[in-house]
Amino acid sequence: MSSTPSSTLSSSRAPGDVREGAVVRRRTRVLALPEARWAAAALLLFLLALPLDLLGAPAWTWAPLYAAVYVTGGWEPGWAGLKALKDKTLDVDLLMVVAALGAAAIGQFLDGALLIVIFATSGALEAVATARTADSVRGLLDLAPTTATRLAPDGTEETVPTERLAVGDTLLIRPGERVGADGRVLAGSTEIDQATITGEPLPVPKRPGDEVFAGTLNGTGAVRVRVERDPSDSVIARIVRMVEEASETKAPAQLFIEKIEQRYSIGMVTATLALFLIPLALGAEVRDTLLRAMTFMIVASPCAVVLATMPPLLSAIANAGRHGVLVKSAVVMERLGRIDTVALDKTGTLTEGVPQVTDLRPLTVPETDLLTLAAAAEHPSEHPLARAVVEAARALGLALPPATDFASAPGVGVTATVRGATIRVGAPSRLPVEGPAAAAVRDLEAAGRTAVVVTRDGDCLGVLGIADRVRPDAPATIAALTALTGTGPLLLTGDNARAAHRVATEVGIAGDDVHAGLLPEDKVTAVRRLTDRDRKVLLVGDGVNDAPALAAAHTGVAMGRAGSDLALETADAVVVRDELATVPQVVALSRRAHRLVTQNLVIAGTFIAALSLWDLFGTLPLPLGVAGHEGSTVLVGLNGLRLLREKAWGIPRASYRQVPSPG
Repeated sequence: MSSTPSSTLSSSRAPGDVREGAVVRRRTRVLALPEARWAAAALLLFLLALPLDLLGAPAWTWAPLYAAVYVTGGWEPGWAGLKALKDKTLDVDLLMVVAALGAAAIGQFLDGALLIVIFATSGALEAVATARTADSVRGLLDLAPTTATRLAPDGTEETVPTERLAVGDTLLIRPGERVGADGRVLAGSTEIDQATITGEPLPVPKRPGDEVFAGTLNGTGAVRVRVERDPSDSVIARIVRMVEEASETKAPAQLFIEKIEQRYSIGMVTATLALFLIPLALGAEVRDTLLRAMTFMIVASPCAVVLATMPPLLSAIANAGRHGVLVKSAVVMERLGRIDTVALDKTGTLTEGVPQVTDLRPLTVPETDLLTLAAAAEHPSEHPLARAVVEAARALGLALPPATDFASAPGVGVTATVRGATIRVGAPSRLPVEGPAAAAVRDLEAAGRTAVVVTRDGDCLGVLGIADRVRPDAPATIAALTALTGTGPLLLTGDNARAAHRVATEVGIAGDDVHAGLLPEDKVTAVRRLTDRDRKVLLVGDGVNDAPALAAAHTGVAMGRAGSDLALETADAVVVRDELATVPQVVALSRRAHRLVTQNLVIAGTFIAALSLWDLFGTLPLPLGVAGHEGSTVLVGLNGLRLLREKAWGIPRASYRQVPSPG
């Protein structure tokens, strides 16, 4: 049975009322489905007619009911089949309706009606599964508010529908409200829960200049936000569009099936006519011959084959979406399972992309005093390294004394007066460093850290080591990717060799697989060198300077923490929640989908072959043929939908390849 299912993304939503609303919407959507309504009507009419027919009631009591079954259950696929025939396409739906009418023509009203009911029911099940996944995608849009408070130039407030917002508008977001559009904070400070976009478990501080996203939940502060994207182009809206577009693509396996479906259907119709006309020419009875021909047309129809491919792939896309991985198309989902080599960027991919204090090397004061003075001096600065120092002090609960006379020099550092003394925090090359301090700087830089010197009135108090911290899930991810592909991943980075090897050692990448100091074009060259050796490369990057390599790889996956345009547009898949561990998970899911496609083709082919041979060389009862054919179609569809289950998200041992031993 042919249709165009839609895929889904389901966000993790903490509030119970949101989850309950999704359930209500799903139930309402199912009841509103025309396929479900027509199938239910056909089934009800069939159940009314069946006992009357079997109990020998007059034909006028049950015949109109059977006729109504044919109309309610068969008009929609029949009309769709006729329109396809107008376009010179032979639809299997039309063949099923013709077979049912053929059965009725020879007096097999019950058998024909049974075919219509089962056929309509299987179509309704497919439509319900499609609606179930599509509703989850649309549910994301419900997170964005329907109205927003817009500030006029004179400061007056007006409540307007969010779809009427325009770029440049200023919004007032009060505590507890959801942000109405993507924009940037103009005034005020707050913390915003943006787990629906980035998956971050904790609210994120927002100050003037920070970006905010539609549908995220404001905390206790009131902020003014300038709209920077049209509501129809918000991150949430783009995510929904992207996943919906995935359902409109067809994987190579599906395209191959559809290519041979037309030839097969024509051959099946030709065989059906031959099965009817040749015996008639040889003197066979019309009724028995037509019954055998109609039965053959039913059991040989490739409905189950048509459904073999897309349900597993679309279910896999939906499941991946629920776990924060947006796979852009069925083609990509199929390709993900075929990769045999993985290459990863360093900054923002294997690491968190945010500098953090990793080492404290005090010389003349305790560690806490060293960090307190450095953080107090750095507090007014917006430099990423300054933020790292301040966050480290906050993490330890240190109280920062006030700083005055603050001054900052790019590339040098900061100077401030703290507790009556002049505190300088900056680069070792710009501050007096000798003896133990110089040794500490050399040790930290040798380990791939950025060394920051802290002085008080010209005396060195100690050295801080700052580095981009490795993601906690990076080592496990590397191990899983190695097990999946059978080869160790490569590290491609523009950073220096010392920093690259430090990260590689921490995550478990071999030294020979580290390629450092690469420009974007160098990464492309490295990827193409692998593809020239017939390697199917999966590149994982942050979607910015990695964009050319993402496009050159067999499959590109972007870490889309901020939902950047480049990440969403360049890569084949986007890890929205910024969880690196989901990469091997989605590769394993793709391989599961491939196995289910294979299973479905075997199931469909076995049913078609067995039932066709039974009808050709034996006597296959029409009801049994109907039940076998439609049963295989439903079985194949439900088998593909298994990937919607939560437990389908994981890495089964069957997905692993044999990992070669070292050396």
